[in-house]
Amino acid sequence: MNRLDRIFGGERKVLVAYLCMGDPSIEESIDLAQACVRAGADVLELGVPFSDPIADGPVIARASQRSIAAGGGLQATLRAARVIRAAAPDVGLVLFGYYNPLLARGESRAVGEAAEAGIDALLVVDLPAEEGDSLRAAASVRGLGIVPLLAPTSSADRVAAARFSMAHAPAPFVYYVSVMGVTGSNALQAASAGARAGALATAMGRPVVVGFGIDSREKARDAARQAAGVVVGTALVRTIELGATPADRRSAVERLIRDLRAGVDEA
Repeated sequence: MNRLDRIFGGERKVLVAYLCMGDPSIEESIDLAQACVRAGADVLELGVPFSDPIADGPVIARASQRSIAAGGGLQATLRAARVIRAAAPDVGLVLFGYYNPLLARGESRAVGEAAEAGIDALLVVDLPAEEGDSLRAAASVRGLGIVPLLAPTSSADRVAAARFSMAHAPAPFVYYVSVMGVTGSNALQAASAGARAGALATAMGRPVVVGFGIDSREKARDAARQAAGVVVGTALVRTIELGATPADRRSAVERLIRDLRAGVDEA
């Protein structure tokens, strides 16, 4: 079984933590990823910085810019993944980003390098369910899942297309984009988002996590009651951005993850 299948098949709700790798540096991103695991994150989304992050709000967009300026990118993220995997053999690792870096690297090569680095699945935010057959085939050969995304506006046809895409590359879970717009929205109605995620899980036959807007223990608890778990992204990246020193950033990240872990466990 894939690590992610084991994680989502366990008894507790799942906490997923997103990091923009390379912000403020690759070395510190590795340290912060390990801090997330210590504090209770089950899955890490290792974000590949991208120059045109159309799905991301200003907090993650700034992090991408800082990372790129510091030399971050796909290769650096995979280098970090190897270190994180060696230190945390049981954590789920998702390579999270946009399609262009994978295409530029070469789909088969990128997928192969991801698998060798210990990545369990890919999440490509701008890859529609109807496209990417060659990437899905390459991922399937290497045992990597591709995580589909669904949103409040996803029609029955879009849900069916996402379900069909899973036949070409197994999806260990589904990411429910709980609000319209970019990352960092504060419009999340956590309980209703969790209910929608629960309904989608039945339709998709896979666990569904709620992302976009999870920034407190209460929201994590309310969303996770009917969902398989939650994703924290912008709140975590903002915490890193506001930290004055590496020690400050590490402590703040651990506090946030512990708080969200408590909320998820209460669900």
